[in-house]
Amino acid sequence: MSAPPSIASVSFEQHASGRGIGIREPRISWRFSANEHTERDWVQTAYTLEITRNSEPPESHHVLSAESVLVPWPSHPLRSREVAHVRVRANGGSNPQHTEWSEWTTVECGLLKRADWAAKAITSPLQQSEGPLRPLRFRKTFTLPAAAIKHARLYITSLGVFQAYINGISVGDHCMSPGWTSYKHRLNYEVFDVASLLQPSRTNVIAVEVAEGWYATRLGFGGGRRFVYGNEMALIAQLEIDTGNEKRSILTDSTWKCHVSAIVSSEIYDGEVYDAREEQPGWLDNCPMDEASWKSVRETEFPTTELVSPSAPPVRVTQVVKAVNLVKTPLGRIIFDFGQNLVGRLRVPSLNKPANHSVTFTYAEVLERQELCTRPLRKAKCTDTCISAGAEIRDWAPQFTFHGFRFVQVDGWSPEDEIDPLTLDSFVAEVMHSDLERSGWFTCSQPMVNKLHENAIWSMRGNFLSIPTDCPQRDERLGWTGDIQVFAPSACFLYDTAGMLSDWLKDLAAEQLASSNAIPPFVVPNVLPETVWPVFPQALWDDVAILLPWTLYQNYGDTEVLRRQYPSMTTWLDRGIQRGPDRLWDDTLFQLGDWLDPTAPPDRPGDARTDGTLVADAYLVHVTRTLATIAAILNEKADAARYELEFLALKSRFQYKYISPEGYLVGDTQTALSLAIVFELIDSPIQIVNAGARLARLVRKAQFRVSTGFAGTPLITHALTATGHVQLAYRMLQEQSCPSWMYPITMGATTIWERWDSMRPDGSINPGEMTSFNHYALGSIINWLHKTVAGVSPLEPGWRRVLVHPIPGGTVNQAEAIYNTVYGRLECRWKIVWGKFELEVMVPPNSWARVVLPGEGAQGGHWVGSGTWTFETWFDSQIGWPPQELSAPIPGLR
Repeated sequence: MSAPPSIASVSFEQHASGRGIGIREPRISWRFSANEHTERDWVQTAYTLEITRNSEPPESHHVLSAESVLVPWPSHPLRSREVAHVRVRANGGSNPQHTEWSEWTTVECGLLKRADWAAKAITSPLQQSEGPLRPLRFRKTFTLPAAAIKHARLYITSLGVFQAYINGISVGDHCMSPGWTSYKHRLNYEVFDVASLLQPSRTNVIAVEVAEGWYATRLGFGGGRRFVYGNEMALIAQLEIDTGNEKRSILTDSTWKCHVSAIVSSEIYDGEVYDAREEQPGWLDNCPMDEASWKSVRETEFPTTELVSPSAPPVRVTQVVKAVNLVKTPLGRIIFDFGQNLVGRLRVPSLNKPANHSVTFTYAEVLERQELCTRPLRKAKCTDTCISAGAEIRDWAPQFTFHGFRFVQVDGWSPEDEIDPLTLDSFVAEVMHSDLERSGWFTCSQPMVNKLHENAIWSMRGNFLSIPTDCPQRDERLGWTGDIQVFAPSACFLYDTAGMLSDWLKDLAAEQLASSNAIPPFVVPNVLPETVWPVFPQALWDDVAILLPWTLYQNYGDTEVLRRQYPSMTTWLDRGIQRGPDRLWDDTLFQLGDWLDPTAPPDRPGDARTDGTLVADAYLVHVTRTLATIAAILNEKADAARYELEFLALKSRFQYKYISPEGYLVGDTQTALSLAIVFELIDSPIQIVNAGARLARLVRKAQFRVSTGFAGTPLITHALTATGHVQLAYRMLQEQSCPSWMYPITMGATTIWERWDSMRPDGSINPGEMTSFNHYALGSIINWLHKTVAGVSPLEPGWRRVLVHPIPGGTVNQAEAIYNTVYGRLECRWKIVWGKFELEVMVPPNSWARVVLPGEGAQGGHWVGSGTWTFETWFDSQIGWPPQELSAPIPGLR
């Protein structure tokens, strides 16, 4: 007998944990889990929520609804600090019955009002005159009564980044807290349950170390700027303890003590210097210590910015990687190879050197001529130093910095050291990034394609560190809007990015709407002065204000993201864009366009084959239509009608300006044609056929090598597929000569490169100033792997209705995708055996899928509900394979 599904998880808003949530009436979601005994075609018809809060009687709320994602909070609003427990069960199925109750899940409000903060902001009594600022240590002792501790929370933030300790034990496992926000508008605070760390009937110690982090460090390229946000670090901490009989608060104020840290300096770009000779034993706990050297703190101005509890998960160490090789270079240097380009830090279990001895660790992504290649790092030193006091240093790692690296050069520590020899096990690499929940997986029968997908995952992990960055290693590491705009569909498949990217969009809107020109910054948070990067409107980059909320909506079904970002979207489209007389872009304005076209010279990355204004105009038509759709969803009827009319007029003008009657584009490049096809800027069927044929000709003429940059790369394989040239897309995917997606893999890449030829075939490094080996933008091809090769994509926001439409080709004879939708686990796997195509699909409960088999055409298909389904058909995936390049009849002539 079939059974209803079970409820696998309950969550609140898009919050990573539900603790410290900043909303009084948090919406509730639940995912379903199914097995072979679960009823097929199961649809929810009602749900019951039980809520317990404080000492009030339990509440039960029964609602007739099929909705299971972001349903309204049914009880009265939560208060600051309030804890509630929620469980849910759902009714549904052909013979209506309810699921088992879910586990109880806790939601806890943070500090919702400014008045909830009683703590003062404290800093050192002595202001440092110049940077880098030396990290500070703060501490406070207090005695607790003998009563058991019922409840204790630490609310804490800093101007800078912090690590807190109670009685010598680290509070939480977060790194680089509270993360990077637009400090003039929003400052994150963290909430920790610390009851288990406190000790009744004895003296307790709370200690906090604060470094400059992003707040005061040097930021930006070309030397960057210090003190973008402020020139002194500060701490705000509020420890609230409840024993049941008594409530007590330990607040940062003038009674705290301060001392400079044994970390002499700690910078994002340049690394950290730790001097064990400067250590203050006992400062973390109640052991005897040199109290006289600790000074009273100075209270400083409390931030006027909004204090917020982030929805995004914190940065954590998520993996430990061991070195795979110890190399002695031609110059006699010692270099450790970790086998994987990663982002994080080094951890040294034991360092035993004489007093005053220094050991230096220098980080880089690649070797050149068998030596560490630091030139791509530009002015970032990327170096950590540890100075010995003569005693063993145990379990040392830099605390307030991170590096992008595969290789680490070690100076001052020899493998021949008689007392403390350097070996392959002397240290490990710790991988750091925002601890997002993995949501999507892909594999296929081609190992190199799987490696490409894996490299994109590693690049995403390295560049999703507090904010979505462009690169993690050089003097940049900024939140470039263009990068995340093109990669977001892939990112949302790989990981649950709803909270993190939603938080980042709040900063984007705050900075954009605070400016007089209505233009979103190129980087968010914006730290680039106009002397380095002037403010001017840009398609593709600034269009993130519209396209990223739309991508989040498509993946997570959250209308409130659209509603909240709507003023940012309309402001950009109505006021920010610099238009010409025809309402398309002003063609006198410089456009970055198809940035990093492979033909662009090393020193001119914007020199692309495709005209930048054409790219901008295509994007303008696309975002105008998208905003018309968003306005309709939000019931902004007047705007919806206005933007729809604008879209139709702009599309007509684009066609008149760029498209011939036969469907050919003025630009006649792969990027121009891909934009026109994917953004549906061509109406006539014969024009679409001709445009696809022209694109196919250009792909063959390029010998299947990549000919696109930022604008064209995410779209080229989709455009080929849409116009019936899927074998060309597979052939492009598997091309190995430079430039191609596979070329870096043949050169040993373990992440996605910034340039198609960041490393040249002879092993030399591209001489351009912009040469990173960890950029995810050009890895946006993996969206095509998910959507076309594996064959899964959303038909309805939140993936409630799913399209399953794999299109086999090339040498790929099997593929699989797994995606945890907001409803539950979607699985799709197929294989071809002797011409028979076999497909297995598992649809989560409360969802449907339209399954389109190869050869049926996009308009065909079979609707199925939840459950596991199998399909078979005969399909020859080798028709047209391998496609031939368009070559010159004279050998050697190109």
